[in-house]
Amino acid sequence: MHDYDAALKLLLQSPANFLLREITGLTISHWLNAELPKAQTTRADLLGTTEDETLVHVELQSTNDATMALRMADYALRIYSHYGRFPKQIVLYVGKAPLRMKALWREPDSDNPDSLYRYTLADIRDLDANLLLASSQIEDNVLAILARLQNQAATVHQILERIASLEPSRRCNALAQLLVISKLRDLAKLVQEETRKMPILDDIMDHDVLGPVLRQGREEGRHETFLRIIKRSLALRFGSVPASINDRLANFSSNELETLHERLPQITDIKDLFPNSK
Repeated sequence: MHDYDAALKLLLQSPANFLLREITGLTISHWLNAELPKAQTTRADLLGTTEDETLVHVELQSTNDATMALRMADYALRIYSHYGRFPKQIVLYVGKAPLRMKALWREPDSDNPDSLYRYTLADIRDLDANLLLASSQIEDNVLAILARLQNQAATVHQILERIASLEPSRRCNALAQLLVISKLRDLAKLVQEETRKMPILDDIMDHDVLGPVLRQGREEGRHETFLRIIKRSLALRFGSVPASINDRLANFSSNELETLHERLPQITDIKDLFPNSK
């Protein structure tokens, strides 16, 4: 999962996280060091303990892994070796493809009941996004983008409204996390578009990470707008536009397109579109 790992772990480790309570039935009171000592170091994604000392191990998975059950069994043994007790284990699937993993492993071609291992498998899309949006925790609100959505644009707008109500420092962090995990649903572009429509844009344009991303999105949007208007105007005035002209227009900068748009009323022949051409 790479770049999604850090954002998801931070969101899930927030106090009184609704999503984890929903899938585990438990409240984590304390997070532990997830690095499990061994000849080869293994790091669990999330390892915590409840008030009654129940260990809870959560792995985040964005792809279907046929070896997932064996991996979880290995984690369980390593956790037991280090802490002296077995954990309650959950794999939280956040991927885009349909979930195809199974929550158990059995030795192939064997009827031996001792060769069975089980863990809990939860697909975040089985959870209604509205439940996460109803939470008072911004982390749950941000995670709603991965849950079951009835209306993508409306959900993104609602999450951004929650982010807009935060103090500036938390606002930037929450928006950065939303931008990262929205890629798991191919919604990053929608998040950027909705962000540019909202007041929260003003105080984050200078942010080291978010500023360049949003400015780039704004520039791309400006370029596409001028390009679409010019192509439509040319088609209405001169009929079909040669592919060579469309290709050349696509390579124009936003400023060049804006200048050309201003010149359009004076152009009476499509050949005069590029007056400096040889």
